[in-house]
Amino acid sequence: MRHPLAAACLVLLLPMGAALHARDVPTLPVPPSGVIGVGPEQLDPAFWVRQAPSPDTVVLDAATMAERNAKLLQVDPTMHDLHALPATLDRAQVLKWIQDLSRRPSRELYDEAGQPVPAATLDALLPALALDQVPATQKTRYGLIVHRAALRTFPTALRVFSHKGDIDIDRFQETAEFPGTPVAIVHVSQDGHWLFVVSPRYAAWVERDAVAEGSREQVLGYADKTPYRVITGGTEHTVYTREQPALAQLQLDMGTRVPLAQGLAPDQPVNGQHAYSAWTLELPVRQPDGSLAFSPALLQKNTDSAADYLPLTRANLIRQAFKFLGERYGWGHAYDARDCSGFVSDVYRSMGVQMPRNTRAQAVSPGLEHTLLTDKDGRAAREKAIDALQVGDLIYIPGHVMMMLGRIDGEPYVIHDTGGLSYRSEGGMRRVKLNEVSVTPLRPLMFNDKQSYIDRMTSIVRIR
Repeated sequence: MRHPLAAACLVLLLPMGAALHARDVPTLPVPPSGVIGVGPEQLDPAFWVRQAPSPDTVVLDAATMAERNAKLLQVDPTMHDLHALPATLDRAQVLKWIQDLSRRPSRELYDEAGQPVPAATLDALLPALALDQVPATQKTRYGLIVHRAALRTFPTALRVFSHKGDIDIDRFQETAEFPGTPVAIVHVSQDGHWLFVVSPRYAAWVERDAVAEGSREQVLGYADKTPYRVITGGTEHTVYTREQPALAQLQLDMGTRVPLAQGLAPDQPVNGQHAYSAWTLELPVRQPDGSLAFSPALLQKNTDSAADYLPLTRANLIRQAFKFLGERYGWGHAYDARDCSGFVSDVYRSMGVQMPRNTRAQAVSPGLEHTLLTDKDGRAAREKAIDALQVGDLIYIPGHVMMMLGRIDGEPYVIHDTGGLSYRSEGGMRRVKLNEVSVTPLRPLMFNDKQSYIDRMTSIVRIR
């Protein structure tokens, strides 16, 4: 199909330096936004759903998905099967988890004011780990995350950055976990304010008040409770309540599964409010002594949720991805948002698909179907891989992932959570800061002044 912006603002992208293959520099319109090839129509999910082949066909059924998720837990070293943990943990295992993550930074880092972080500050991070207090053996303890919580490299809220003035990417921010996520509690920081936890997808430090400790049965059984609701909006929130402040306007992100509370009379108020117009959820809460309890909370029925995970279809992949369009980029799920790998994994999670957390792991996971590309793969191999892309395929370059949306006049388009884009124009290299979930064409994107994204592709993952 013809690009709807072409007649209005056609700009020919010209090569710089050595001659490039004709397909490297497509002729695409550049609107006033500077986001090449993208106008209002491309920002509407219906535009892409109409183009998708068999958009409503289920491409992975529930049984196959369950088998695939179980395999991922078994074969991917970045995943953790909490059900398989032994009753006791030895010192070597706990130290490995902590030391694999919490290593003193060797490069210079900067604070929010752009000043170098003193060496003494970085040195003090290591005693805070309290590694000498890890016992020879310890009983395996479990807990549930009670609110959206940051997982950190070290037991500190200190924000550090790689470059002066660039304060978006906090290098001590690893990821975030959502309410109801089970964790194994394996260590406590020197000051007692932080826990080192192992979740199904990560192992890192979390503030103590984000975790409620319970029995193995309570914690691991929570995810199996039925009936339940799955959050299918980008972010939803429980109803405000004065009666249960810990559950008031609690953020629930896409893909979060929460059981429904059972045994309540239909005319019984919940937290001071009638529940007839809401779903009554059962959510974990932290008692004053740190122990786990459960309490009802209301989720309005007009919010975006479902009785089960959405079917994995091309139409649903597109619609779910677009629910994040324009959301601020959040490295490590910061800013109550997500980054590129968090974005694609949250989209797929709303359809019941589990994935590793980070791009590096996703791109090579033995539990996922992927086409790997190396420096030995030339232009022909890369073009073949691009031509074979299907809606929902994940395209990896070093440190970044994009999801295939579809094609316009044969040119592939992607949706991704990105800091910005660069492309060649007749005035030279043009760079546009985005810092959000964005729709862009793939071919014009430049990794650096000489290499395109296509040149730097390392992997294509297909969830099928």
